[in-house]
Amino acid sequence: MKIVSYNVNGIRAALKKGFIDWLEASNPDVICIQETKAHKEQLDVELFEQAGYNYHYWFSAQKKGYSSVAILSKHEPKHVEYGTGIESMDFEGRNLRLDFDDFSVMSLYLPSGTNDARLDFKLNYMDEFQEYVNDLKKDIPNLIICGDYNICHEEIDIHNPKMKGVSGFLPVEREWIGSFIDSGFIDSFRYLNKEPNHYSWWSYRANARNNNKGWRIDYNMVSEPMKDRIKRAYILPEAKHSDHCPIVVEIE
Repeated sequence: MKIVSYNVNGIRAALKKGFIDWLEASNPDVICIQETKAHKEQLDVELFEQAGYNYHYWFSAQKKGYSSVAILSKHEPKHVEYGTGIESMDFEGRNLRLDFDDFSVMSLYLPSGTNDARLDFKLNYMDEFQEYVNDLKKDIPNLIICGDYNICHEEIDIHNPKMKGVSGFLPVEREWIGSFIDSGFIDSFRYLNKEPNHYSWWSYRANARNNNKGWRIDYNMVSEPMKDRIKRAYILPEAKHSDHCPIVVEIE
């Protein structure tokens, strides 16, 4: 089963850049989308159905044009969970989960910490999310959490490891994602790929993408019980519908 995570930085903008053609060519079973910046009623959902994704689910922020996540699937889930049930988290539309017979897939969009207030919000979100996942895994041990975590874990994951004072690479953030992995998850890409210079996001400034001055902040985190089912994990930097690119994990 091929599962993709992709922060599209606006699904309507991505559609104008050939997203559907790419989706049909890539042909994942499930694609977790972050930052759709749209409500379902603002989209022509027939485009996704014509591409083979009859099962599509959208969880949007209360504020239009902001945040929001979606999951498109070729397979019918047995249950769809919108949000976490935690009010302080769900108003920004950042978590959506599909449950299948023997595993579940979540699309996650963690906040960025662009200023002091948002950093405080992010740190609180991270703590509440960890508690939520700890409880969730008791009922759903086979869990894949795909998304934009807005954090580089190790120095290998950022083009300039000296950027320690910037949100996304702060010690407290790096410590959290390390603890999150230690709580029972596998960073599927790094599990199979040890080489440097692989990134999933590039600034629009200073020709960063062409110079590959990027950050790896998108992850397909696979719970430990599924470790032996991870067959491939890779990044698709040539897909250019966003400042992010898609990341892929293939599960047996």
